[in-house]
Amino acid sequence: MNQAYIIDGIRTPIGNFGGSLSTVRPDDMAAHIIQELLRRNPSADPAAIADVILGCANQAGEDNRNVARMALLLAGLPTSVPGETVNRLCASGLSASIGAARAIQSGDGDLFISGGVESMTRAPYVMSKPSKAFGTDSQMYDSSFGWRFINPRLEEAYGTDAMGETAENLVDRYGISREDQDQFAYDSHLRAGRARDSGRFAEEIVPLAIPQRKGEPVLFSEDEFIKSNTTLDGLAKLRPAFRKNGSVTAGNSSGLNDGAAALLLASEDGIKQHGLTPRARIVAMGVAGVEPRYMGIGPVPASQQALKKAGLTLDQMDIIEFNEAFAAQTMACVRGLGLEGNDPRINPNGGAIALGHPLGMSGARILNTAALELHKQNKRYALITMCVGVGQGYAAIIEKV
Repeated sequence: MNQAYIIDGIRTPIGNFGGSLSTVRPDDMAAHIIQELLRRNPSADPAAIADVILGCANQAGEDNRNVARMALLLAGLPTSVPGETVNRLCASGLSASIGAARAIQSGDGDLFISGGVESMTRAPYVMSKPSKAFGTDSQMYDSSFGWRFINPRLEEAYGTDAMGETAENLVDRYGISREDQDQFAYDSHLRAGRARDSGRFAEEIVPLAIPQRKGEPVLFSEDEFIKSNTTLDGLAKLRPAFRKNGSVTAGNSSGLNDGAAALLLASEDGIKQHGLTPRARIVAMGVAGVEPRYMGIGPVPASQQALKKAGLTLDQMDIIEFNEAFAAQTMACVRGLGLEGNDPRINPNGGAIALGHPLGMSGARILNTAALELHKQNKRYALITMCVGVGQGYAAIIEKV
């Protein structure tokens, strides 16, 4: 089997809902990040790219009709380069990247671009057609987040709990307190703020020039969702967001955000042919299904599966990157894997609660963040894992090169 390597990875800063990236189309956002990735790696011949695989969870608006193909064309790649868009909801960017790695491992190509994009701000309202002429059964949804056009049979069999409700379900199952959730969220903001202020995130961020109605474009260069002034008292004052007497709040949940990320992956032959320097090797992956009402626990079986395939143990993981959909959800997975809540290996630079969670982009972001962190700490292995709506978990293990 061929080996697949991460060569480089970059991302946009993450924008708030209605924030700095609100005027940027997702296909333009993805095109920008692809252009910048190739600019940083001039020895990689764009014509030699076997495929561009991007994750995107919405695909109902400007990201429709295969945003990966649209983006690579907008980025100026040759028309001979194909593109594919994949959707595994929150894990779309990670799934796209592992899909590229699998293609390399099977000998289907030597050079790939993977990643993900999401503009939750620009996600459209969607409306169904009536079932008959002049019918009154049309439905309309905000497509930025959550269920739409629900199948009654699926709802009857498995429920269609909102994502926040699934987090509350884990609170009940694992006995997670409001105080512990708020502490987790506070720590995430603290770590992310330190990473931003120290320049750690500058290693992976490529600024984006945002056109203005008047005057020169404004350069967007830092994540804007991080709240450095977050306090435990402030978090404690927030009302439950999903259940009347619940404990999951906007403060201990990830946000609705905009952003794009891209990685350059190559085989050993691709590295030699294009004079590239590998950053990390893809070791193993795992994907698992769980009960939809408890979708947040998905990283536990997915991580266990990836570790088994790799022939490694959790103790051998030097960095553990959880996608923080909710504090309660991540804490349930920490407990489910037998980890301590204060384990320094977990999200050393904060996570999605502080940074935000552009659905299609997040998996690619944490994969690249983990690869960079291995080099920063001079460690060997990292586990990357995330929960997925409708009851799944995804995980990958990488090794520093």
